[in-house]
Amino acid sequence: MSKITRRSLFKSTGMVTAGAALPGLVTQPALAQTAPDWLALTEEAALEPELPIIDPHHHLWDRPGNRYMFEDLLADTAAHNVRQTVFVECTSMYRADGPEELRVVGETEFVQGVAAMSASGGFGEMRAAAGIVGSADLRLGDRVTSVLEAQLAASPQRFRGIRHRAAWADRSVVPNQAANLPEHILLDAGFRKGYAHLRTYGLTFEGWLYHTHIADLTDLARAFPDTTIIFNHLGGPIGVGSYAGRRDEVFAAWKPAVAALAQCPNVVAKVGGIQMVVNGYGWHERERPPTSDALLAANKDWYNYTIDQFGPDRCMFESNFPVDKLSCSYTVLWNQFKKLTSGFSAAERAAMFHDTAQRVYRLPLV
Repeated sequence: MSKITRRSLFKSTGMVTAGAALPGLVTQPALAQTAPDWLALTEEAALEPELPIIDPHHHLWDRPGNRYMFEDLLADTAAHNVRQTVFVECTSMYRADGPEELRVVGETEFVQGVAAMSASGGFGEMRAAAGIVGSADLRLGDRVTSVLEAQLAASPQRFRGIRHRAAWADRSVVPNQAANLPEHILLDAGFRKGYAHLRTYGLTFEGWLYHTHIADLTDLARAFPDTTIIFNHLGGPIGVGSYAGRRDEVFAAWKPAVAALAQCPNVVAKVGGIQMVVNGYGWHERERPPTSDALLAANKDWYNYTIDQFGPDRCMFESNFPVDKLSCSYTVLWNQFKKLTSGFSAAERAAMFHDTAQRVYRLPLV
């Protein structure tokens, strides 16, 4: 493991990872590896350790000096009662050869193997990657069908959806953003021609963008009301670059955009994923990682507003590990969610911790 200090300079903003990429998608240097000795400076016992959890958003990768694999996920989730997880694409283990548009299928093949290991029961009761979200270049239009079919063939029992990233920002936020990434890809006619095929195959779409482009996702949701969209990371409120020191202004702009998106019944929200470097909290630069109380104090306004707009039945808590691991431990992160919801009913909490994810990703009862 390549150790870093909490004050390391990150070339990445914390949203995307390195590796072979779909044409036009953003690629950046791999995220720095979290220093375990720093995370260990803040330790908490898991609250309500029996509460069933489905973690609907994590990644797996193995890159030089940057590894997060099945054993790491097992270690991170051990303190809480995580029953199942959903893997979300991260340009991991793409095929080295073959048709360019089909190389993304290598990621699904890799994760299907991890899921099979977990399903053996030899590593405990948790079922990792019970759902798999992969990639496809939706700008292929009608030609994307061969990619979607190959993805489904690679994991017929677990493949659930596609994430085609739309996280565009100015270069003060993402200095090495791909020059050919369209600013409004979700509005692109070619993209939408490919997107239209998701409903044919019963696949969901993961909406990953920054807060400045939430309206594009709303437009997409309205244009395709029969395709389920999962709103990633609260729409990526930016807190670095040209947005540094403008948190109140960003929050004021973000709220009406989220409210409009929540009016689309085909959209559900992942609550979490805002402990990335791009969100501007700077946790990774502090002497000690945050406690769950510190996280909650910083995040609760964003979380509560999202839950108010979407309702618990359309919300699911997420870890976004290991990206958010740059800021806090898994145990602390989920303690924060448990504290946040202490005043909710048992049914509402069950929805946000488990049931919404199970329904949206069509996961088995475990």
